[in-house]
Amino acid sequence: MKRTLLALAALLLGAVEAATLPSRAVLSGECCPGVVWTPDSRSLLFLDGPPARGSTGIYSVPADGGEVTRRFSSVAFFSPSLRWAVRPGAGEATTLERLTDGRRFTLPTFGADVVWTRAETRLAYARSSTSGNFDRRVTRVFVADVFGAPRLVATLAGGSIHGWVNDSTLLLSGKPSASARDRELFTLDTRTGARRVLRQALNFRSVALSPDGRQVAYTVAFDSAARNGLWLQATVGGSPRELSVFGSYRWRDANRLLLIPLSTGGGAHELRQYSVPANAWSTLGDLGGQVRLADWSVSPDGRRLSFLSARDGNVRVLTLP
Repeated sequence: MKRTLLALAALLLGAVEAATLPSRAVLSGECCPGVVWTPDSRSLLFLDGPPARGSTGIYSVPADGGEVTRRFSSVAFFSPSLRWAVRPGAGEATTLERLTDGRRFTLPTFGADVVWTRAETRLAYARSSTSGNFDRRVTRVFVADVFGAPRLVATLAGGSIHGWVNDSTLLLSGKPSASARDRELFTLDTRTGARRVLRQALNFRSVALSPDGRQVAYTVAFDSAARNGLWLQATVGGSPRELSVFGSYRWRDANRLLLIPLSTGGGAHELRQYSVPANAWSTLGDLGGQVRLADWSVSPDGRRLSFLSARDGNVRVLTLP
């Protein structure tokens, strides 16, 4: 018993003594919400224009701070690896341009988001009705190879695409029929049509695939007490693991999930890390302030974190321990 109490005291003491993680402001003046990391983790990209910049475009700033330069002169949705620019048109056609050679093709997405495979040689998008109850709207999911024609692979009610598990398998959620109460979170092999239902619930929020596609984290809320919570589950199936916390989370790498717990008491936001193999949490420190509107992201190499400061609107970067 004494040993248990000492261990508990040590854990509590560790939480109290969590140090502030040093960070530096790399962008100031509340210019730049929604920054994203470049694929090499060396810089951050953001949309800006007059009066702060000479013209509208996508700008870049080094992760260590420094000179801001314009990376792209046109505004578009760029693929995670910066291989493609995606430009929705006024009608149904979206133009996709390969940046290495300027070669283009179009897809009838009606402005829907494009979800790329990791190799960015295939993509998926969903088209839904634009009116009516969202839970009952018909959602059609299409996939296409680059420069190829789209192919319908699923029809759902109130459905969403959450990402590619691998080059041929999508992670989706949606109701099997408009009258069904629950949604299903499931994988779909787009070549064979095989489905694997991972979980059923009233709704799934903040669905996040691990970088290797083997794990998925998701939140269930406003359902039964037994279903509500933050869960972790393997995409090959099996029982979900409840993480017994609530907050904003991002994957650091294939085995580590970072989380900023919900705090209603004020004070600096804490950063915690969950190890999937060890099934254990650790506290990395606090951010020295709060994050505005859950605007934070982890560099692709998992070594650094950027966040929008709630105190002054500056974008800050820190090196993760």
